[in-house]
Amino acid sequence: MKKLFGILMTVVLVSAFAGTLYYLYGKSQTKPVVWRTESPTVRDIVKKTVATGSVVPRKEVAIKPQVSGIIEELFVEPGKLIRTGDLVARIRIIPDLVSLNSAESRVNRGRLTLADAFRELERQRRLFEELIVPERELEQARLAHDTAVEDLESAIESVQLIREGTSKKAGSTTNTLVRATIPGTVLEVPVEVGNSVIEANTFNDGTTIATVADMNELIFEGKVDESEVGKIRPGMDLLLTVGAIEGQRFDAVLEHIAPKGVEENGAIQFEIRAALSSQSDALIRANLSANADVVLDRRQGVLAIDEGLLQFDGTAPYVEVETGPQTFERRTIETGLSDGIAIEVVSGLTAEDKIKIPTNAEPTVTGGRS
Repeated sequence: MKKLFGILMTVVLVSAFAGTLYYLYGKSQTKPVVWRTESPTVRDIVKKTVATGSVVPRKEVAIKPQVSGIIEELFVEPGKLIRTGDLVARIRIIPDLVSLNSAESRVNRGRLTLADAFRELERQRRLFEELIVPERELEQARLAHDTAVEDLESAIESVQLIREGTSKKAGSTTNTLVRATIPGTVLEVPVEVGNSVIEANTFNDGTTIATVADMNELIFEGKVDESEVGKIRPGMDLLLTVGAIEGQRFDAVLEHIAPKGVEENGAIQFEIRAALSSQSDALIRANLSANADVVLDRRQGVLAIDEGLLQFDGTAPYVEVETGPQTFERRTIETGLSDGIAIEVVSGLTAEDKIKIPTNAEPTVTGGRS
């Protein structure tokens, strides 16, 4: 039994010793490095900068009343399409007591003046018929009478205007009916029936009854940083991304850059404006947030590589091209436009070349032996 145990221990020790030697031998061997490669591709390269802002109508008009009073009836609601001249609201005038009292006093004085002028005219007519006064006196009396008639009618019209906002001479025209001044879509109705409104005047902008805009002509209004404003100019293409509309982009053309910047959060921002070229079938609502990619330059269908493949000898760019299995040679290339990720290759490479991924990326290491 002791002899068998001794044999087993000897076998175990020998096996352990052999395994250790095999492990140390394997560790001493250098594992070969297999460099990964990447080929140039044909793609579009767009160099751009980003501006944030919103999509708004080019023409947006606030409709205000011509008289002060109370909203008696509203004829529109947000989203409704209207034409020029369509009714927006009816206003009930609350007359100013001081103005009304003054106008009524003018009416009373006008009636007294007219009665006196009528008596004088009749007296001058009798005297003229009796050849006592010349015709000139009669004409002056007639003129005074006609003037009194006109003054009385004017005073009555004033009272009617103060009370009702319209008069007989005005016919169907009345300040109490608020009408649309442009065709378009009603964006907002910030008042309700019963609200008091103020007319637009020298000292007050007036109460907005409705906001109307032409939604067929939209523009992008945004801001760019001062570091980017020198790179853009009117006429450049923009690609708009509207946050509320996923998976769709809209073309626009830059048409205005503000000549003066405004400080915001410690940075100078310049306002830009761009006209949307097309809206397709998407429904774009007013004031939707949007980002605009301002296209600074563009290359279509050019040979390009990832910028991470570039290496530099001073300022000259080069890449390592595979000439055989895991054999590479240095090749100087001429580059063009870059979008920060891919860069155009003007000369020095073909689409079939395989480029070594530099050491700043991890190479693939095999587990075999050399």
